Amino acid sequence: MELAMAAEELKTVVNRLRRAQGQIAGVIKMIEEGRDCEDVVTQLAAASRALDKAGFAIIATGLQHCLTDADMAASGDREEMRTRLEKLFLSLA
Repeated sequence: MELAMAAEELKTVVNRLRRAQGQIAGVIKMIEEGRDCEDVVTQLAAASRALDKAGFAIIATGLQHCLTDADMAASGDREEMRTRLEKLFLSLA
């Protein structure tokens, strides 16, 4: 499945990934500085949520494209695509 996203969708996903990147860098710095465990875990959870949101946005976009793709409907590959999308959703669970 090819990743084709509109410019605004792409910008949103990239921003979320950059936010997660910054949060992960913060977690590494906190660990290196010997910061409080609770603070580290809180920051790590925030990074995880940012990654999850980016992943769900990518999957949702893929689902939207698959549902509107006339070639997919004509080729009879709906069940295969459903299985692939289900697997993607579960990979983020």
